[in-house]
This record gives sequence, structure tokens and C-alpha cells, in this order.
Amino acid sequence: MIDSLDNHLQALYRLRRFGIKLGLNPMTRLMRGLGNPHAAYACIHVAGTNGKGSIAALISCILSHAGYKVGLYTSPHLVRFNERIQVNGSPIADKEVIEAAEAVRRVYTQSDPPTFFECATAMALYHFAKEAVDWAVLETGMGGRYDATNIIKPHVCAISNVGMEHTEYLGTRLVDIASEKAGIIKPGVGIVTGVRQRNALAVIEEAAGNADAPLRRLGKEITVRRKDNGSFDYTGPESRWGGLTLGLSGVHQVQNAGLALGAVELLREKGLPLPDQAIYAGVKEVSWPGRLETVCKSPLIILDGAHNPAAVTTLERFLRANIDPATLTMIVGILRDKAWKIMLQRLAAICNRIILTRPQYERAGNPEEQARFARKYNPNVKAIHRVADAIAFAMDTLPSGAAICITGSLYTVGEAKAYLERRHSAS
Repeated sequence: MIDSLDNHLQALYRLRRFGIKLGLNPMTRLMRGLGNPHAAYACIHVAGTNGKGSIAALISCILSHAGYKVGLYTSPHLVRFNERIQVNGSPIADKEVIEAAEAVRRVYTQSDPPTFFECATAMALYHFAKEAVDWAVLETGMGGRYDATNIIKPHVCAISNVGMEHTEYLGTRLVDIASEKAGIIKPGVGIVTGVRQRNALAVIEEAAGNADAPLRRLGKEITVRRKDNGSFDYTGPESRWGGLTLGLSGVHQVQNAGLALGAVELLREKGLPLPDQAIYAGVKEVSWPGRLETVCKSPLIILDGAHNPAAVTTLERFLRANIDPATLTMIVGILRDKAWKIMLQRLAAICNRIILTRPQYERAGNPEEQARFARKYNPNVKAIHRVADAIAFAMDTLPSGAAICITGSLYTVGEAKAYLERRHSAS
């Protein structure tokens, strides 16, 4: 079965050569060929520049604790493809990956194949129908309007925030990107958002108004307040939950939790039974690997998939509050099409040394080029091409009591996680 799984995944990854294609016609054809599996269950759609995976995981966990069977589709994966497609927190089994891949492959022609993301999305939607889930929570891959996930008809939507990203596809202005993300808004479907920039928020508000979609904004209709003991309170138009304990690290995750709870509140108002006990338990027990994840305590090793300037700002705030820069080694692997100069300028300034590396991904940046730039802000810089070699070097040369943070891309974090798991198993 493993050979068969590898063959199917290799065929799937080969679809990446077709790049990114904007438009929903391929997904419409795939869904029709599969019997429109996405019509068999209720859906929730989550978009945004940062935090959308955490929001999707929170909503999924709350619904699961309420007794529903819940599918969760996110991207990218960290270690294994199976992580992208989950049901009640369990990744899809190898044999089910094969079955879903074969089902999708039967309904497209080799002369007009889907992209990698379209195929993966179709596999998820097919698998959720096969598993007879009650709910499916889907995270967009990029943008929203033309994203493959926008084939669904959601019961509630969330747009976490808007930042400059994927400008070659989404536009070079913040309002352009906001417009693309607002493309997930559907007529009459409630939406929550954490977008704060005035021009970008105006785009979301206009789209919601045109669709007659109830809009709730974080900081206005819904609020969260952190307490000294680490818990937080949520207040919305119809619900209030106090003393919530969050299972995710970082102050920013309270904002993500507020958006997830805003979506949950909208579902409760539509009549979905969601007891308070499930809400408290879901918020407390949620897990989202690779985001401020502590994978080792001695030495302290933190993984965070910060992949754009906004996410780096969040990571920088966390590190400054929790780790002495004089004891910190940063291992950074950034994709070449990201704003890597801005990211490195900030990261190099908050650590004792920085090691530049590259994940095994076709869009990976050049460690030597990035190292030359980083030396402007930190003289203690080294370039090591393989992620595993970079981690091994850092650990072998780490002073007692020092810490490591691995960041720059979820692809880098995924390779780091796999290497550290192998290293732990061998010890």
C-alpha cells in the first residue's frame, strides 16, 4: 500500500507544474464528475492573510466537542499530505488518500488536468461526503473569489485579516487583495472579520452589504478581552463567554479565537445546538501544529510558520516577551517570492545568531543571498542549505540555556518537525 500511496502522491505533486490557475470552472467540472459531494454536508469557509488555519481548527474543535462529525481541510501540510484532510481531528488514512485520488483522477482528462490544489480540494470534499460528515470547515488556499474552495455554499464565513501577499495573483493594492478575499461572501450568509485597515474593511463592508450578508467586526460587534490570569472573555451581540482558556500560544491567537467564536455565535443564532460546555472545551483543547509550537524544552525549540511580514511581527512580539535575544538562535527558510528582506531585517535584530536555510520546495529562496542581506542587521549569520543540517549544526553549537526558533515558511517548519521527530526516535 505504501508504494501505491507514494505513486499517487507523486502523481499529485506533479500537478504543481501547472502552477496556479484562477477560476472555478475546473472545480465545477470535478464536483459534477464526483456527484457534487460538497452538497452532502454543511460548510464553513475561512479566508485571510494570517490566522485562517487557527480559526478553522478552533471552529472544527468546537463543533466536534458538540457531538458533530466534522471535516477540516487546511493547507499546506507540515509532514504528511494526510494532515490536510481530517475528520474529528484524525488525518485521512493512507488507503483513503488512494481512494480519493483515484476517484478524482477518474473524472478529469490528462489533456486538461486540474492543478495540485484543485485536485487536493476535490479529494477532501469527496472524502468528507464518503465519511458522511455533518460539517466541513475549509480554509482557502489563496485569495477567495477564485480559490478552489469557493465552490462550496457556506453557512457562515470568516475573513481573518488582509495583508500584502500573492500580489502577482491578487493585485498590488490592499483593496485589491481585500476584494479577492471578500469573494467568499455569499448572499445572506453571516460573516465575521478581523480586518482593521480602513480601506480594506470598507471593501468587506461593501461586499457584505451588496450580498445582504450580516457582518460582525472584531473590535466592534464582537470583542475579546485578555485577563491577567491568561484567560479571556468573549462578548458578542447575543452571547458572552467569560474565563475561556485557549490551547494555542500567543496573544494573537486570542483574536483568532474571537473570530472563531463569532462564527460559532452566528451558527447558534441560526438554531444549531452548540452547548457552552462544547465551546469552552473546544477552545481549550484545540491544537494547531507549527504555530508557536514548542517541540522541545531542553533545549527550548519553537516552531512557527511565519511566512510574511505581518506574521513575523506577531512572532517578534512573542519572542521579545518570552526569550532573551542574547540566547536565541533563529533558523530561517523563506520562499523567494515572499517579502524576505523585510522579514529578515526584523528577525535578525532579535537574536544572537541567524542560520539561513531552504526547504525542499521549488519556490525556496537562496540562503547565501539572504545571508548577505541579513549580515547588515546581525554579524553572526550562517547559510546552511538543508533544513536538517541547519538544525543539527544549531543544536551541536548551542550554548547551555539557549533557545532555537525555526521559522520563515510552513515548508521549513514541516521539514524541521519531521527531522526532530526522527532525531528523537533515534535517541
